[in-house]
Amino acid sequence: MDFGMLGAAVCMGIAAIGSAIGIGTAGQAAIGAWKRCYVNNKPAPFILTVFAGAPLTQTIYGFLLMNSMKGKADSNPGFYLGLGIASGLAMCFSAIAQGKAGAAGSDALGETGKGFAQYIMVVGLCETVALFAMVFSMIA
Repeated sequence: MDFGMLGAAVCMGIAAIGSAIGIGTAGQAAIGAWKRCYVNNKPAPFILTVFAGAPLTQTIYGFLLMNSMKGKADSNPGFYLGLGIASGLAMCFSAIAQGKAGAAGSDALGETGKGFAQYIMVVGLCETVALFAMVFSMIA
């Protein structure tokens, strides 16, 4: 078995798991905020889909890192297995945190109709962890 290639694959897989969890969390909050808007006869802000979909990018980062690792994984299989697991987990937890931040942003924006710029900045901070994990792993 080629453990280096396994590391490349689990990197993307673990990142995708985090994306799914984050999207589920933020999506539930967006749906709840829309429901409250409908109940109160207020317009439901479509922009909440930004919060719900934000954690999807970690899957893309995992895919990019997987492709980057594929050509190098044979050189040091143990290192690339560890790198894949560690970077995949970093992206996973970034997506989960981003989903939680997006959920709070959906709730607040749905209630007040204000503050999108501030809420999306916090979502972006969570995103930065995944970007750092991907870039630093690519240059490792």
